[in-house]
Formats: sequence, structure tokens, C-alpha cells
Amino acid sequence: MSSSSFSSPFPPPGPSGPSGAGEGPESPICSAKGCRAAAVWVVAWNNPKVHTPERRKTWLACDEHREHLSSFLDMRGFLKDVVRLTEWQEQEGRQEKG
Repeated sequence: MSSSSFSSPFPPPGPSGPSGAGEGPESPICSAKGCRAAAVWVVAWNNPKVHTPERRKTWLACDEHREHLSSFLDMRGFLKDVVRLTEWQEQEGRQEKG
């Protein structure tokens, strides 16, 4: 029995995967497969076949992988925004405070 599967260049979601924030809240790392560099960017996306329009999934990126991760999602029509991690964290902090 043969099966075709899409091989993503990115790790699965999880603590150190695209939707995670690295090793902990103090040290977010890049979501690119095999990269352990500090995350500098948040690549926000959603799959319109699965997620509601307002839902945002996130991958984290270092400077080196920002364009690659963004292009990967943009080719599929999933890319919504790319912002600096510090800006994203400030926005989330403001939302939590009300």
C-alpha cells in the first residue's frame, strides 16, 4: 500500500515547534526545522479551510528564517502578518490588561 505524505520543512506544533514559544517564555526560539536561534519575528497565519478568519496561528522566526517561513505560508495563502516578537508581545500584554 502506498501513501503520499507532504513532508514539511518545519517541525510539528508543540513546545519547540511552530506554534510553541521555544524552550520557555524567557527564550523563544525560531520555528524553522533544526534552528535553535533566538526568535525575533512572529509569522502569523491561518488556514482558511480550518480556522475562522480572526484566528491566528503563529510561528517564530530568527532573522535568517523570516523570509523562508513567510514565503512558505504565503505560497499557500495562509500568511496574515509578520511582526517583531517584541511588538507582538506588547500587543498581547495590552489585550490581557483589557
